[in-house]
Amino acid sequence: MLQWFFGIGVVVHEIYGMTESSAVGTVNRPGHLRLGTVGEPQPGIELRLDEQSGEILMRHPAVFAGHWRRPEASAAAIDAGGWLHTGDVGELVDGSHLRIVERLKDIVITAGGKNVSPSELENGLKVSPYVKEAVVIGDRRPYLVALIGVELDTVSDWAQRNGLAYTTYRDLSEKPEVLRLVQGVIAAYNQNLAPPEQIKRFRMIVKELDHEDGELTATQKVKRSAISSLLGHLVEDMYADARRYPGGDMTDVHTTAPGSAEVVA
Repeated sequence: MLQWFFGIGVVVHEIYGMTESSAVGTVNRPGHLRLGTVGEPQPGIELRLDEQSGEILMRHPAVFAGHWRRPEASAAAIDAGGWLHTGDVGELVDGSHLRIVERLKDIVITAGGKNVSPSELENGLKVSPYVKEAVVIGDRRPYLVALIGVELDTVSDWAQRNGLAYTTYRDLSEKPEVLRLVQGVIAAYNQNLAPPEQIKRFRMIVKELDHEDGELTATQKVKRSAISSLLGHLVEDMYADARRYPGGDMTDVHTTAPGSAEVVA
């Protein structure tokens, strides 16, 4: 996205901070910009990454004193060394510029001990013009799976160009041809990922998610808790035969029920 803005002559400098740090943290300064990062620590700010979790820690005079009358919350936010625990996981690019990876609470740890950022995978899948929503799941599970919602306009256009008739969003999402289209998107994306990060199975979200139904935030972000409640049965179904297909490699798609599909070895 930033490359697009730069291409039309609009220079955007990403920064990072939070209320607890008085909104100061890192900034991409003119002449020191790294696309995909939120810049370097501002003067007077100490920044490091936790050795085990990769959590971003900051220490400087503007860090807040603590939560009002909530000593336990204050102790969780600021450790004995004065380091503010941001709750964000990051990595350093070129040893100087900070890149935000994921919220620490959202990091998925697979059964094999691999740390995975679901939002990175989801954003990667949504680069496809055919994918509107992607929810990646796999915490403490043997492999990663995804719930996929198609982009109605582009998939509708694709269906018309391929002579595929449909009536509703659900009908379109359930078409075997659309399942194979989504499989192709996932398979192509998997080629750039290490095996533990690859999506092994998926199910279709057969309705457009809606803020009014409690499925999206006010900024149109998917509410994971709501989706887990609504489609938890599909998630469990994708893991039901984990022993039969321990590798979960993607080779074929077949519909198991209306609105659901899986990719199995």
